Formats: sequence, structure tokens, C-alpha cells
Amino acid sequence: MDRIDAMKVFVATLDEGSLAGAGRRLGKSPAAVSRAIAFLENHVGAELLHRTTRSLKLSEAGQRYAVACRRVLTDLEEADIIAAGERSAPRGLLTITAPVAAGETVLRPIVDAFMDEYPAVNVRLYFLDRPANLIDEGIDLALRIQNLVDSTLVAIRVGEVRRVVAAAPRYLEQHPLIEEPADLAKHQIVAMTHFGLESWSFPPLPGSSVPRTVQFAPRIIINSIRGAVASAVEGRGVTRMFSYHIADELREGKLRILLADAEAPALPVHLIAPHGRLQVPKVRAFADFAVPRLKAHFARLTADAAAR
Repeated sequence: MDRIDAMKVFVATLDEGSLAGAGRRLGKSPAAVSRAIAFLENHVGAELLHRTTRSLKLSEAGQRYAVACRRVLTDLEEADIIAAGERSAPRGLLTITAPVAAGETVLRPIVDAFMDEYPAVNVRLYFLDRPANLIDEGIDLALRIQNLVDSTLVAIRVGEVRRVVAAAPRYLEQHPLIEEPADLAKHQIVAMTHFGLESWSFPPLPGSSVPRTVQFAPRIIINSIRGAVASAVEGRGVTRMFSYHIADELREGKLRILLADAEAPALPVHLIAPHGRLQVPKVRAFADFAVPRLKAHFARLTADAAAR
């Protein structure tokens, strides 16, 4: 059996989460998929997958081997693309990740339009509220909202977002005025895991180097952005979000931004890829397609939030 083909089967099994899923993706029977994995396990001399009737779980050796397989397959694809040069059109499976809210509301419509434009490209979208390791997890592109420090990645800046404090007008009408961060201690808080469950930090006052931290006991803690936004709209308390999370609610007057003068600097938004991946036609095509649309989207959100 060809080891490269067996590696492809192994990676497809991990991506699909089952032998049958890998078989459907690759046009192979579950038995053929099982034989390919057994071939690799025999070759490396270690069990790669713990298999039960209901689940697959990587062994410790399998975790290390999966990372190596993805790198080998990526390098082979890039080598084929470089050799083919201009004759290679965008095709194949494109894997993209983004934060859940940004992925659902911002990236997914762009992906839909891209697939209409490039019918030979299939897309796998991972919406994750955690940083994914692009190389180890076989991801071509990621939308990231953060200051970047990883020099092994190529980053294209597409905009920025603010971290805003907001509340519904009806809540504000019934509770004390909020003029500075310390006032939040007197208010009901709709807390989100991402933005602090017991305290929020704000930049120091001029002439000071000490951040302003406000302690609170949340009225409600919600691990869903949509849920927290809905609770704030219903007047349950003050919440903290990225500006794009509440763009529609701001536009419709359902929420108002508070303490704009005390906000931390906006966070940049980048489309990122591992070095070399932008040479691959499907990746380059998506970047060229998505970047101007992402820039237009975040520029519009910035203008709308500034107006409120």
C-alpha cells in the first residue's frame, strides 16, 4: 500500500470523525479505510487510533503522527502546485477557521459567494472560539481578531473592532447614570466568558500606568454571544462585546454604547495563512476574493459604531 495514500486516509478519518465518513469523502469502503490505518500503524509500530463502535480517539503517538502527516501532505500539495504553475486552477478542499460569531455573520456569506465563483473548490469551515494551530490542524486560512505575534504566519489586515460596553435604552432609563468605569459596580452585568466574569479592565487615566479594573458580581453569566446580546437587549443589564457582535442592535437603537472615551484600543482583524499557503491557487483565490469584502464590511461597521 502507498504510504502517502494511507496518510491521506488517516487525515480524512480525523477530519470526518469516522471511518465511514472518510470512506465517503475518498470514495473508499470502510474496510479499505481500516486497512489503510492498520497499514500505517504496522509501519510506525504503534497504535494511532483508539477505535470503538461509537468513537475514534487519537493515541499519544497518533497525535504526533497526525501533525507530521498534515505537514507532509501540505508540502506535497504545494510542490505539485508550484510545478504546475499557471496551469493549475483553484480546486480541491479549502479549510478555513474563524471565531464563531464572526464566522457565522461575516465570513460565511463571503464563503458562499466564493463557492459560486469557484465551483471546483469545496470548503470546510471551522467556527472556533479558541486559537487553532493552522499547521498542526491542516487549516489553510483563519480570520483572527487579536494582536498577532506569530511570525510563522502571513497576515493580511482587513479591519479592526472595538471592545464596547453597551446596554439597552430601557435599562439605562431605570438605573443610575454611567459616566465612568467605576459606575459599573452599581449595575447589573450580563457577563460573557471572553470579556471577564468578575471584572472588566479599562485603560489607565492620563498620567497613570495603572489600568482601571471594575469588580462586579454578574447578574447573569452566558457562554453564548447571541444569548448575551439578547439578554442585554431585553434590559437585563450592561454587557461587554466586540462592536461587530451588536452592529444590528446599535443600528436599530436596541443597544447604546457606553464609556466610549474609556475604551481600550481597537483590536486588528487579520486574514492569516501559514507561509507558503498563499501560493496554492485555491488559497490565493479565496484571499483575493475575501480581503476586499472583509475590508468593506469592517470599515462599514467601524463607521456605524463611531456614529453611535
